[in-house]
Amino acid sequence: MEVIIQDEEVDILLNDLIQNYGYDFTAYSPASLKRRINRLFILDRFPSFAEYRYRLKSDPEYMKRFVEQITVTVTEMFREPAFYKTLRQEVLPSLGTYPFIRIWHAGCSTGEEVYSMAILLKEAGLFHKSLLYATDINPEALQKAEAGVYAVDRMQEFTRNYQAAGGTASLSDYYTAAYNRAVFDKSLRRNVVFSDHSLVTDSVFAEVQFISCRNVMIYFNQNLQNRVITLFRESLCPRGFLGLGAKETLRFSKHVDAFRLVDRKMRIYQKQEES
Repeated sequence: MEVIIQDEEVDILLNDLIQNYGYDFTAYSPASLKRRINRLFILDRFPSFAEYRYRLKSDPEYMKRFVEQITVTVTEMFREPAFYKTLRQEVLPSLGTYPFIRIWHAGCSTGEEVYSMAILLKEAGLFHKSLLYATDINPEALQKAEAGVYAVDRMQEFTRNYQAAGGTASLSDYYTAAYNRAVFDKSLRRNVVFSDHSLVTDSVFAEVQFISCRNVMIYFNQNLQNRVITLFRESLCPRGFLGLGAKETLRFSKHVDAFRLVDRKMRIYQKQEES
């Protein structure tokens, strides 16, 4: 009979993470967390909850695997191309008026969207005066993001997205293919700062003109969503922009009146001037 981790056992594991490592996942969606925790339990063939818990508490390397598996890292370059097309047309012209542009990718995962933004800025002639902060709670995902190396068989999909997003060159101009890997140009990382940051426990990262946090908050409960929007509101300069995922909205947030909807379909908002 297959052992399933129960709700109270999930709570025990999450409390262990807080006490032993400082990671707090207690405000994440319970159903999603339980599903991923059980998936890892089965995948790594633990005979009992007690052994699962002991391994997590006593082995920091296994803790890294645990965090990696329960945080979402699925992404792609120019995901939802219409979003990037809207950025080209509606957001970049405004960002271009600043003497220096700061952008925060919150929950950057393995970095595909960070490189998408770097390419977008380069093609708009704005990359030279931009600084991108790429943050995530997952240390292994951050390492992959900083390396800028992806499976070459994903380039066909990424190229389609790039073209649909209004790309003005060829995506292959930005990477070198070798064997089964595509290595993105180091120049795209020159203006990117990769850093560990938790939306759950950490404070304002920097004052920025644009925040991209797409398909991250769907895994948070309402209280945590409000906390994160507070963080974004405090981080954005007046009239700064916020880009969310297709299934995310500010409609039910206590900060809804602090933002103007720029594009309903693409979930792009602009911070209102403070009264």
